[in-house]
Amino acid sequence: MSNIIYIGYYFKVAPLQPAVEILIAELGYAGFESFVENEDGATAYIQKEEWNANILDDVQILKSDEFEITYEFNEIEQTNWNEEWEKNFNPIIVDNACSVRAPFHEKPDTIYDIIIEPKMSFGTGHHETTHMMIQHILKTDLKDKSVLDMGCGTGVLAILAEMKGAKPLDAVDYDNWCYLNSLENVERNNAEHITVIEGDASALKGKSYDVIIANINRNILLQDMATYAACLNKNGMLFLSGFYAEDIPLITAECEKHLLKFEEKLERNNWVSLKFLN
Repeated sequence: MSNIIYIGYYFKVAPLQPAVEILIAELGYAGFESFVENEDGATAYIQKEEWNANILDDVQILKSDEFEITYEFNEIEQTNWNEEWEKNFNPIIVDNACSVRAPFHEKPDTIYDIIIEPKMSFGTGHHETTHMMIQHILKTDLKDKSVLDMGCGTGVLAILAEMKGAKPLDAVDYDNWCYLNSLENVERNNAEHITVIEGDASALKGKSYDVIIANINRNILLQDMATYAACLNKNGMLFLSGFYAEDIPLITAECEKHLLKFEEKLERNNWVSLKFLN
């Protein structure tokens, strides 16, 4: 594996809410791919090769008079990440049914217990979008259903889907770090039916699924919706997240263009997750 270097930005934010959520959303659109919230604000990461000196120019909240936001940044070697996330990563429990934790955390009393080492990957369950996707999966019958986890990050959603009886499953991410981390987490959780794929929507050619889970961001979802619709089996389910409540009309219109029918909405701190049926 190549020695990927990340740039870490450390933001101090006052007042914290809703500024941190807005900041993370805008940083995502700017190209940042991983985030850790903390009591002072948030840390955001971007691969050095994707970074430029003007990366924050379009992050509008930094120009707002409503919030005081300061930051500093530096380079982070890949090998330093374990120490970084270990300081910030606490176990989470969703709906008293699913826990997401690190190997060094005590095992909780939940039906589904997922053990991950997220490294630089997105998808620990702490972010609202991952949390809501877990909620969707928990209340969906997935027994023997084929599932796609698109933009899989750590692979946590695919792992939970397999725990709920889904098979076979594909977990896809274009980022090499996420791909390798998902492979590790799939093995760590003894998942036997998940194929991890490094790639984007072009990797889905000729594939079909009963359920598609796509937790990415608004622009990628809009760009790839036609591909998702083409891959979704009759009476299939599409779960989408990675965008705000104000993005719902755009997302819904694109889904309806491909004959996907809105079924359900979850909302958490202005982030939303939508369910559509084919």
